[in-house]
Amino acid sequence: MRAGMFATPRPVPGRLLPALGGAVVILLALPVFILADLDLAGWALGAVLWFGLEAIELVLTRLRERTANVAASAVLAFGLTFKAVVVLAVLIAAAATHPDVAVSAAIVYVLAYTFQLGLSLATYFGTKA
Repeated sequence: MRAGMFATPRPVPGRLLPALGGAVVILLALPVFILADLDLAGWALGAVLWFGLEAIELVLTRLRERTANVAASAVLAFGLTFKAVVVLAVLIAAAATHPDVAVSAAIVYVLAYTFQLGLSLATYFGTKA
C-alpha cells in the first residue's frame, strides 16, 4: 500500500506566517474600502471579528499544549465550534440591522480567513515529510 501525500506525517507548521498573511489582507482591504467609498463599519467589523477570533485561537492553542491528547481534542472541537458560532451570530445580528455592513464584514473576514488557510496549507505541505 502506497502512502499518499495526505498520509505522510509532517511537523505542525507555525501559525505566525499565516496570521500575518491574514492581517495583511485586512490592512490591504482598508484602502479599497476608502477608495470605493464603502462604509468603514463593515471593514471594522470584519477586522474585529478576524483579530478577535485569532486571539481566542491563541488562547486555545496555549490551553491545548497543557492538556492530554483527549482533552486537547475537546479543546480543539470547542474552539472550532465556538469560532463558527460567534462569526455567524455577529454577522446575523449585523445583517438584521445593517445588511451592507454585514456583507462587507463577511467579505473582509472570508478573504482574510481564506488567505490564512491557503498559507497554512502551503506551509504544511511545503515542509519535508
